[in-house]
Amino acid sequence: MKGSVTAVVGANWGDEGKGKVTDLLAAQADVVVRFQGGNNAGHTIINDYGKFVLHMLPSGVFHRRIVNVIGPGTALNVRGLLEEYEKLQARNVPEPILRISERSQVVLPYHELFDSLEEERLGSRQFGSTRSGIAPFYADKYLKIGIQVADLYDRSTLLAKLGHALESKNVLLEHLYGQEPLQAEPLAERLLQDGEAIRPLVCDTTELLHEALQEGKTILVEGQLGALRDPDHGIYPYSTSSSTLAGYAAVGAGVPPHAIRRIIAVAKAYSSCVGAGPFVTELHGPEGDELRRRGGDGGEFGSKTGRPRRVGWFDAVATRYGCMAQGATEVTLSLLDVLGYLDRIPVCTAYEVDGQRTERFPAGALLEKAVPVYEYLPGWKCDITGITEYDKLPEPAKRYIDFLERRIGVPIRSISTGPRREHFIERR
Repeated sequence: MKGSVTAVVGANWGDEGKGKVTDLLAAQADVVVRFQGGNNAGHTIINDYGKFVLHMLPSGVFHRRIVNVIGPGTALNVRGLLEEYEKLQARNVPEPILRISERSQVVLPYHELFDSLEEERLGSRQFGSTRSGIAPFYADKYLKIGIQVADLYDRSTLLAKLGHALESKNVLLEHLYGQEPLQAEPLAERLLQDGEAIRPLVCDTTELLHEALQEGKTILVEGQLGALRDPDHGIYPYSTSSSTLAGYAAVGAGVPPHAIRRIIAVAKAYSSCVGAGPFVTELHGPEGDELRRRGGDGGEFGSKTGRPRRVGWFDAVATRYGCMAQGATEVTLSLLDVLGYLDRIPVCTAYEVDGQRTERFPAGALLEKAVPVYEYLPGWKCDITGITEYDKLPEPAKRYIDFLERRIGVPIRSISTGPRREHFIERR
């Protein structure tokens, strides 16, 4: 194996600022791959073409020479993908090279319908879904009633599979949700049209990636959300429905596990979270409002939903665990510039659970009970936006980085100091 794979993944709940990191690293890659999830979250990228939020497209689409791949582990929303693609063209982004795995499975209209109906039925017990159809999609995938891209080119096969899936779905629609049953024929016609729209992009992407590695090319695989949203290792059931871990990239992209040699976990210099579930360092009231207003690029609001993100101080317990689950070889610390307004900066270094102090990230009900234990570091009280050399950071900012690095046990190799691609420090 001549080439190598770098994974960019989230250390926390998602929304860590991975878009900027993937955009930056994509410039050095030959191939960029989305390996899981669908258009239920987004990567925000600011470059010479403007500000963009990518939901389905890989982050290499702004680089003309890069091959962008949607792997078999994704939840492919065809119309969402085409809409994004057209928006890039409308904003004068050069036409990217895009390839779609013939083994990718397709998010269907009834997946989005069931997602919305179930959240409405659950009411106050809902999971904070973006209603993009992701949970019903993955449920069907593992029930073996999903539709692959390859099925979009055989009408009889497609009709048979849709008919089989609708046998049980129509029972739920009528008797649980009080809705009209669905018919296979109109669904099939829509999907056949979608298949034709993407036909020139479809291929065996697993073979494509293996050939790229044999040719000595570099591949960047980008994950959606973060380690704490993983269904096996995260805050289940407040998780997404596909694995968010770098280890899954071998499966979801179709690359050999041993080719993944660099795993970059992205973590914010504070914490943020969209959606429901335990969030130990969450801030409420004016303190939280201030951090939310100053955070992100124009405030902490979900790139997919526009919902205000929950915000809190840096959680070293959760981040150490997330980096461990990801197998991180290094960390990128994003949005350090946001904290320049603070006299002192709290860092959660332990939890207290039922009166017992722990530095372990607990599961289930114990996590719900956890109370943060803080240590405080001096702030730097100045604007560091756009600094690109580590030595030019204020000493308190350097001490903050060093403190976090010791607490999470993984080297912080790079730091983001602003929203633009060039606002970045390499620290070796």
